[in-house]
Formats: sequence, C-alpha cells, structure tokens
Amino acid sequence: MSPQSAESTTTSQRPADRPAAVIVLAAGAGTRMKSRTPKILHTLGGRSMIGHALAAARGLEPHDLAVVVRHERDLVAGHVAGIDPQALLVDQDDVPGTGRAVQVALDALDAQRGTVEGTVVVTYGDVPLLEAATLTALVETHTREHNAVTVLTAELDDATGYGRIVRADDGTVVGIVEHKDATDAQRSIREVNSGIYAFDAAVLRDGLGRIDAGNAQGELYLTDVLGIARNHGGRVAGLVVEDRWQVEGANDRVQLAHLGAELNRRVLERWMRAGVSIADPASTWIEVSVQLDEDVTLLPGTQLCGTTTVARDAVVGPDTTLTDVAVGEGAHVVRTHGSGARIGSGASVGPFTYLRPGTVLGEDGKIGAFYETKNVTVGRGSKLSHLGYAGDAEIGEYTNIGCGNITANYDGVDKHRTVIGSHVRTSSNTVFVAPVQVGDGAYTGAGAVIRKDVPAGALGLSVVAQRNIPDWTAEKRPGTGSDAAARAATPGTATPQIPPAEPQEPQESGQS
Repeated sequence: MSPQSAESTTTSQRPADRPAAVIVLAAGAGTRMKSRTPKILHTLGGRSMIGHALAAARGLEPHDLAVVVRHERDLVAGHVAGIDPQALLVDQDDVPGTGRAVQVALDALDAQRGTVEGTVVVTYGDVPLLEAATLTALVETHTREHNAVTVLTAELDDATGYGRIVRADDGTVVGIVEHKDATDAQRSIREVNSGIYAFDAAVLRDGLGRIDAGNAQGELYLTDVLGIARNHGGRVAGLVVEDRWQVEGANDRVQLAHLGAELNRRVLERWMRAGVSIADPASTWIEVSVQLDEDVTLLPGTQLCGTTTVARDAVVGPDTTLTDVAVGEGAHVVRTHGSGARIGSGASVGPFTYLRPGTVLGEDGKIGAFYETKNVTVGRGSKLSHLGYAGDAEIGEYTNIGCGNITANYDGVDKHRTVIGSHVRTSSNTVFVAPVQVGDGAYTGAGAVIRKDVPAGALGLSVVAQRNIPDWTAEKRPGTGSDAAARAATPGTATPQIPPAEPQEPQESGQS
C-alpha cells in the first residue's frame, strides 16, 4: 500500500463527519523570533499566524475548538478571544511537551462537554498556509479508513530537525521518531511529521495516559501516542500533503517573510484567475480579507489591506496603499494613501492624496493632487482638485473647491464643522474658519477668510483694497540687488550697478 496523497482525496470544504473537536497548540515561546510579540501573533497577509490557524480549523465546523496557551498568556488569550470568542482557552501547566499540551486540552473539553467521542484534530498555531480543505481531507481519510490515528505528512529534500515517519511494508505508520532520537538510517527518511493529526478520541485519551518523558528532551511527546495505538491494535496511517508550504512553520523572521511572500503569491494568483488584472505581481500585495470584483485593474506598487473592497472596472495604482477603503465601480485611485474611506463610482483620487478615516467621496467626484481629507463628505460631482485640506466638513453636489482651500476645523480645544452647499465655487486660498456654513450657489473671493456664514448665492469676501507703498525697497532694503533693480526700472533715478545675488546660507551635504 503506497502513501496516500491529500490532493488525491476529496477536498470538499466540510467533512461528512464533523470532528468532535480541534485542538490548536499555541503555547510555545518562539524565542528565535527575537520579539516582544509572541510568535503566533506575528502577521502575514493581514492576519496573525494564530488567526490563519483558527480560520483553517473553523473550516472543519468542529463541535468544539480549544486553543492551548502559555507563553505571554494574556496577550495570546486576548487576541484569540477577539477573533474567535467561542474558542475554549486552555492553560498548559509546567509539564513540557506536545503530549501534555493536548492532554490538558482534552481534559478541559471533557470537563466542558462530557467525555469527548469521535474525531479529535490536533494542529498548530504557527502553520499559516494550512488550508481547511487539507484538514478536511485528513478527517475524511481518517473516518473512511477507520483509523485510530491519521497523521499529515510531507516529503522534504532536507528533513533535518523534523520527526521522521517510519512506515511498515503495508504503508501504515509504525511510529514517528524525533530527529534527536533518530538513528542514522532513520535520519535518511525524507517523509516527515507535520505535527497535525486526526485521532479517535478514546485512543488519544488512552495513549496520553501511557506516555512518559523518557527521551532526549525530557518531554511528553504526542508522537508516542501513535506507537501506543498501533501496539494496541489500532490502525495508524499517514496522509501525504504534496503542497509542503501548508505544513511549513515560521520559527524566525526569515521563515515568516518567506511564508508571507508565498501566501501573497497565492492570493494574487487566485484574484487573477477570478478576473483581476495585476500589472506587476512582484510589487503588489493583497491581504487575505480584501475583496475584488472582476475587471479590476491593479497597477504596480499597490497594497490593499484590511477590509478594502474594489468594484468592477476600478483602477488602483500605481504606488497606492489602501486600508479599509471601499472603491466604487469605475473609480480611479492614483498614488494615494487612504484608510477608512469610501470612494464613489466614477470618482477619481490622486495623485499624492491622503484620505484619512471618515472620508466619503461621492459619485463622479474628485479629490486631487496634494490633498488631505478627514471626516469629510463630498457630494456627487464635486471637486477638491489640488493643494488643500478638508476636515470635519460636508460639501454638497457639483461644488468646485479652489486651489489652496483649507477648513480650519480646530480651535485648539474642540473640532468644528464646515458645511458647504451645492454648486458652490470657492476661489484660491480660501480659508473656512469653522463652524461656518456656505449656502448653495455661493462664491468666495481669492484669499478670503470666511469667518461668518455666506448666504446662498452670495459672494464672500474678506480682503481689503490693495495699497502700494512707494519706494519701500529703497527705504527698507537699500543697497540690495532688489533696490538696484528697482532703481534701474524707475525713470529719472540713478542706476547703480546691480550687485551679485546675496550669498546663500551654506547647505548641508546632500541638500539640493
């Protein structure tokens, strides 16, 4: 009997026989990560490693899910509770080893539900690419073959450090030997233990009661349960996963980066096959929670994060980062950094635009170059084209906000709102000192500082008549190049030689 492949079995998203429980082991310290953040809380694809593990486990729709914690217990427990409130948190005690971790979890499940019966799946919190379909194949194989234990395995070119799968002539698994306890012959085996299992609950409970710490590490090995089960007449089988990435763990930041890149490659491939055009996959990053429609185009340097959604025919990029942003159908977003914003269909944003949370841009609207917005609603067809700031504001439909306009929303203590109506035209360098309202169809003059409400259809002005002071340069800047140039341009005055330009302040090296 040859080893069976996970890819050769059915990959439906739900096994016919739901497992009684899934136990996720998440108690390790992860010291090689060299971080104050627990290893399993490090993220890739916008989700923590334990978050990926829980998503795969929940894909099995188990009756119960337990997570074993220890290192930085409160941080890990709080994170798990936030993403999966129904998960049972179990504390591992001072007894080391995976066997002990599973034992305390099974005891806790027994105490919560009564004696657990059926299939129990054991997996890890640091295998972020593991898929629910692979766990489903494991459970279905376990159930179909009436196994006592089924272990998920992989074949590696370099198996150093991994527990080796020792098989009998009929292809069943005799046992698992940890690398440090293996003989030279056993170390030549390329098939390794992933640490992911399906157990019959009664077999697991009995085996855990029989294991001991008589090994090089002085730990209670979960792997010893397989030999015990076989010795008591149980069938122990292995299911080879051909996609080794699914059982790769991240023990340091190098491995985390490799896994992150592979995850991103898979996400991009999935979206391209779903009808999204990605001009440069090498510079495009999409987190797992992002949603895209067909005929979306992503240009180089695009990063889509969080709950970002992009509708059909929209174009995002180049050089754009969006987090929790909704982009409407046919919108264009160019060289923009945005978070917590909504962009209407047919709207355009950028280049060099900063959309802060609470920005809502209506259909066919525009927020243009070098603009910052925050907590602002911009109506259909309205334009904020360039060089300005709009915060805590409401702008109506088909209004044009001129270059250099600013809503002065903060008085040093409180924030105040500016309300600008529809079909308003504001001139360059207008400042709205909130709270203030501008009525429909109103205008403002260039350089106006609007401190009072402007009625509908009115022109708001705050400038005084221009006054010129003759000979100011000669009086205030005598002997300068400006003075000489002014005298040369004024008939009837002496025309001295124009001196060279005043020396500039010395620049630091590298300045332009």
